[in-house]
Amino acid sequence: MSQLEKVKELMELRAKARLGGGQKRIDSQHDKGKYTARERIAILLDEGSFEEFDMFVEHRSTNFGMDKQKFLGDGVVTGCGTIDGRLVYIFAQDFTVIGGSLSETMALKICKVMDMAMKVGAPVIGINDSGGARIQEGVNALAGYAEIFQRNILASGVIPQISGIFGPCAGGAVYSPALTDFTLMTEGTSYMFLTGPKVVKTVTGEDVTQEELGGASVHTTKSGVAHFSVANEDDGLALIRHLYSFLPQNNMEEAPRKECTDPIARMEDSLNEIIPDNPNKPYDMFEVIGAVVDNGEFLEVHGNYAKNIIIGFARMNGQSVGVVANQPKYLAGVLDINASRKAARFVRFCDAFNIPLVTLVDVPGFLPGTGQEYGGVITHGAKLLYAYGEATVPKVTVTLRKSYGGSHIVMSCKQLRGDINYAWPTAEIAVMGADGAAEVLYAKDIKEAENPAEALAAKKAEYNKLFCNPFNAARYGYIDDVIEPRNTRFRVIRALEQLRTKKQVNPAKKHDNLPL
Repeated sequence: MSQLEKVKELMELRAKARLGGGQKRIDSQHDKGKYTARERIAILLDEGSFEEFDMFVEHRSTNFGMDKQKFLGDGVVTGCGTIDGRLVYIFAQDFTVIGGSLSETMALKICKVMDMAMKVGAPVIGINDSGGARIQEGVNALAGYAEIFQRNILASGVIPQISGIFGPCAGGAVYSPALTDFTLMTEGTSYMFLTGPKVVKTVTGEDVTQEELGGASVHTTKSGVAHFSVANEDDGLALIRHLYSFLPQNNMEEAPRKECTDPIARMEDSLNEIIPDNPNKPYDMFEVIGAVVDNGEFLEVHGNYAKNIIIGFARMNGQSVGVVANQPKYLAGVLDINASRKAARFVRFCDAFNIPLVTLVDVPGFLPGTGQEYGGVITHGAKLLYAYGEATVPKVTVTLRKSYGGSHIVMSCKQLRGDINYAWPTAEIAVMGADGAAEVLYAKDIKEAENPAEALAAKKAEYNKLFCNPFNAARYGYIDDVIEPRNTRFRVIRALEQLRTKKQVNPAKKHDNLPL
């Protein structure tokens, strides 16, 4: 065979590999409103940047007639490319090939790109669209999953890992996305669950659809397994690109800085009036965030889950920051099990990848009740406490209004190594609010008064004057400065610039024992 004939053969094999499971299955994929694996990669990565690996790999199974069902690439497309010129590694499961089911060789392909990503220090993006383990391969398929999970674990905190669920993801397959940093799902075409509706019906007698059991709405609102829900795959791929712009390549680098077109010293007069006179009246924390970050741009994470706390990425003077903020508009901004878990994992991600934390505080306490106590709110609240206390990245905290009791402590207080802690004049930093405190401290005086109602009101006012203000905390140095609300953007940016060279190291240890 001549060289030209060999080149021609190579081109034919490449064309065959690119067809995956064949045109009929590709058409079926399109009919479901889904892209193929290669189409997803082409949309996600910079044009012409994709370098594919292992295009000619085939599975090795001969059981159950599998020797007659061989496809080049074996159900997953792997390789590397760039997003906005920055290197990423990627694997995209190909549902047109045996339902995207995971075989031994498919797992080896995925493991190879993950190993390469760790070696060079670049993020991994996994696009999941698979029917699960390839049953015909038995334990070899299970071993393949475990190999992937082991790499997810070792890569955690070293390189960012992002999972896109663009189709089925069931059984053992769900653990890889669960181990990664961020997971997004498409509405109507993706689902995740450990056991499907048929097994649920058999074991529990419960009738449930795939969507009700593990659809995007379930995992972004009820379970918190997924961070983002998108209407379609185009939106999902665009979101991954946007998310990546806030992240560094690895844990030894910083996120890329962008030129800031928003004046650093921009005053926001609306903030001087945003806190209602009535302490029980809510306001929207998103208005505060939008007023202080660059150009009002904020990428919210976990937006539909535990809405009493807000987390997400923004930029301050072009620098990527993680924002954590209580939301008075939802459950009065109270902390509970879900809010604590949500914020704690985000804080730990930012700390692992050198992203400074800006915390905006307005928290009345932890949600009371047997439901919370029986659910372990103590342990879950301790996760957030632990995450802030462990974090060594720059931490700037601004207390806007309420900051009471244990919830004051867990929201990046000075004693948890908050670097710069500011407060607005409206801040109330105390063990509890005036209502509860007056009844405890002055119970006897109120009881003996001629007019108990008037006495209670007077004692509340007295307590407020003494304790429910930022100056008592500032007197002890727990608050570094009381700032004018409209000047918050400038003060936070200046604090972050001051902290750019911060160096802080935790005690040497094999690993910590986070309260799980």
